[in-house]
Amino acid sequence: MTRTLTYSITTNQENMTIGQFLKAQGYSRQNIIALKKLPDSILVNGRWEYVTYSLKAGEQLTIIIQEDASSEKIVPVKLPLSIIYEDEDMLVVNKPANMPIHPSLNNYENTLANAVAYYYKEQNLPFVFRCINRLDRDTTGLTILAKNMLSAGILSEMISRREIKREYLALADGIGISPKSGTIDAPIARIDGSTIERCVDFEKGERAVTHYEVLNESVKNNLSLINLWLETGRTHQIRVHMKYIGHPLIGDFLYHPGNTQISRQALHAHRLTLLHPITKQPLCFTAPLPDDMEAFL
Repeated sequence: MTRTLTYSITTNQENMTIGQFLKAQGYSRQNIIALKKLPDSILVNGRWEYVTYSLKAGEQLTIIIQEDASSEKIVPVKLPLSIIYEDEDMLVVNKPANMPIHPSLNNYENTLANAVAYYYKEQNLPFVFRCINRLDRDTTGLTILAKNMLSAGILSEMISRREIKREYLALADGIGISPKSGTIDAPIARIDGSTIERCVDFEKGERAVTHYEVLNESVKNNLSLINLWLETGRTHQIRVHMKYIGHPLIGDFLYHPGNTQISRQALHAHRLTLLHPITKQPLCFTAPLPDDMEAFL
């Protein structure tokens, strides 16, 4: 894919080198190195320039990002792909249950990566799979994919700086959660001897913070609908924190194995709020509760 960006240099930006200017726009060192290796990727008023060139007010700086390769080890497979939003820099999809994000052992052709590879192959377009906010296999909902190296770097930094608000809906076992809204601040670590399972561990754990609000309670089904948003992004964070406060998610085979009300952990990434990585315009995406969770309400 080719992405062209044009910047009009202002008086405040005069005398900045191209390299300094690009760093101020969010280009990483790796991005700039990659651009230097590409022909006609850095143009000032239509002519090629070194990144050491000092910009002048009124000049037009054009950056052309050219990416012709695709992710080699991802097989294009026709799978369900619900696209919520797409532009030149990012793709937002609503991931279904029972779909891993990346190919792995025994999961070579049933992942979100396979579905996206097929989507772009049908358009005869190259695509490098760059997932920004990963979801567990059975967690449904919104995930962001970056479409070029620049947006990938900026979005990844936004995640690490907690500038993307990620909200989830969950069905938790039991009612009467008190208080009805609050914050769970409890460190999470891997359980000794397990490569997958996590637990709250105040000695070895990394800080993990989850905010929550009880939206509804079902006395009939003895469960609560909860809205949660993450301040940190630890593995299984919501699932571990809900177990820690005594209200594990229904259907969670790992942290609530005795519950079979639903065939997966009842967790759905329903809202993402962020600034666009390139235009800086505010964006908010939502995905409705999936049918298997909606049935309990």
